[in-house]
Amino acid sequence: MGSLLVIAPVLVPAAAAGSYAVLGWNRITAWLGALSAAGLLACAIALATAGRSDALGGLLLSDALSAFMLIVIGAVALLAMLASPAYLATELAHGHTGPRAMRRYGVLTQSFIAAMALAVLASSLGLLWVAIEATTILTAFLVGHRRTRRATEAAWKYVVICSVGIALALLGVVMVHYAGTHAGVASLDWAVLAEHANRLDPGVMRIAVMLLVLGFGTKAGLAPMHAWLPDAHSQAPAPVSALMSGVLLSVAFYAILRVKVIADVALGAGFVRTLLVIVALASLAVAASLLLGQRDYKRLLAYSSIEHMGLLALGAAIGNSLALVAVLLHILGHGLGKSVLFLSAGQLHQAVGSSRIHAVRGLTARAPLLAGAFSLGLLALLGLPPFSLFASELGIARAGFTAGLGWAVALALVLMLVIVAAVGRHTRRMLLGGGESEAIALPRSVAVPLVAGLAACAVLGITIWPLHSLLQAAATIAGATP
Repeated sequence: MGSLLVIAPVLVPAAAAGSYAVLGWNRITAWLGALSAAGLLACAIALATAGRSDALGGLLLSDALSAFMLIVIGAVALLAMLASPAYLATELAHGHTGPRAMRRYGVLTQSFIAAMALAVLASSLGLLWVAIEATTILTAFLVGHRRTRRATEAAWKYVVICSVGIALALLGVVMVHYAGTHAGVASLDWAVLAEHANRLDPGVMRIAVMLLVLGFGTKAGLAPMHAWLPDAHSQAPAPVSALMSGVLLSVAFYAILRVKVIADVALGAGFVRTLLVIVALASLAVAASLLLGQRDYKRLLAYSSIEHMGLLALGAAIGNSLALVAVLLHILGHGLGKSVLFLSAGQLHQAVGSSRIHAVRGLTARAPLLAGAFSLGLLALLGLPPFSLFASELGIARAGFTAGLGWAVALALVLMLVIVAAVGRHTRRMLLGGGESEAIALPRSVAVPLVAGLAACAVLGITIWPLHSLLQAAATIAGATP
C-alpha cells in the first residue's frame, strides 16, 4: 500500500492525460484536471504524514522534502485546473482554440503535472534529469498553444535556451557519475552520493556542480540563463503560466537543493554558497532593471518570478535551518500568489484583448473582484503582510545577517525596493486610472481559485502550524546547518 501511495502522484495525472487523449475535452471531462489535481494533493498530504517510503525497487522515494514539493505541485495545479474550463471556453468563443487544441491541452497539462511529480519523487540524479527534460518537451507545445507568431517564437526560444541548460545539466550528471565511479560509488542515488560525497574527486565535482547549478538554474529562471522566461510565461495560456511560474521553476530549484546537499560534503559549504550568492544577486539585479521599463503586465509578472528565484537562491546560499525553512515556505507562498496573479492576468487579457499596461485603466471600477484579487496578489508578491512571502522574506533576511551574509541581504533589500517601486508604479495605473466604463465579468469557476489561493497564502503568513513539522524535516533533508 505504501508503494502504491508513492506511485500515485504520478499515476493520477498520467491517467487523466490518457482519459483526455481518448475522450477529448468536453463539458464533463473539463473538470477531470481539477479532480486529478485534488487527488495528487491528497496523496501528497498522505505521504507527508506517512514518513519516508519508496517504490519500484527504490527508483521512487518520498521523504519530507519531496512530499512538501508534491503539496506545492498539487496546490498550484488545483488552482490552475479549476480555472482552465472557463479560460478555454472563452478562448473557444473568441476563435483562439478548437476541439483538437483543447484535447491536446488536457493531455499536455496532465502529462506536465505527472512529469513534475516524477521529478520530485526521483531517488536519483539521472531520473530527475529525465523528468525535468520531459517538462521542457511538454510545456513547449503548451507555450505555443495559440499558434500565433509570437507564441511560436516564444516556444522555440524556450526550447533552445532550456535545451542548452538541460544539456549542461546532463554533462554535470555524467561528471558526477565519473567522479563516483572512480571513488567506488557507481550510483546516482541521492542518499548514496550524499553518504560517500567526501570520497568524490573535488576537482571533478567543482566542474560538475557548476554545470548542474547553471543547467537546472536555466530551468529555474536564474540569471544569466533567464531570457526564455518572460516570453514563455507571457505567451502561454494563463493556467499554464500559473503552473510554469508557480511550480515548474521551484521544481528545478528543488534539483539545485538536492545537488547542494552532495556538494556541501564534497567541496565544503563555501563553494556552493559563493555560486548561489552570485546568481541570486544577478537575478535580482536583472529583475529590478527590466521591471523599471516594463510595458506588459504579463511580462511584468514573469520578471517578478526571476526576482523570487533569486531570493530562493540567496536563502539556499545562507543554508541554516531558518533560511531553508523560509525558502520552502517562500516556494509555497510564491506558487499560490503567482498562480492568482497569472490567472487574473489571463482573465484581464481575454477581456481587453491586450497585455499592454496602457490598455488597462480603471480596473477597480470595472471589475471589483478581479481588481481585488489582482491587487492582493501583488501585495503578496511584493512581500507585504499578512501574506506568507512577508514571513519567508523576513526569515531569509534574519538568517542572512546571522550567517554573516548581511552585505548580500542588504544589497538584495535595496534591489527589492526598486522592484516594489517599479511594480507599484505600473500597476497603479491599471487599477486606478480613468478610462473605459465597460464592466468585466469574472466567472465563478475562476473566482473560487483566486480567493482560495489568496486565503491560503494569508493563512500561511499568520501561522505555519499545519506545516511546521514538515518544513523542519524538509529543511534538515535539504542540508540545513544549525
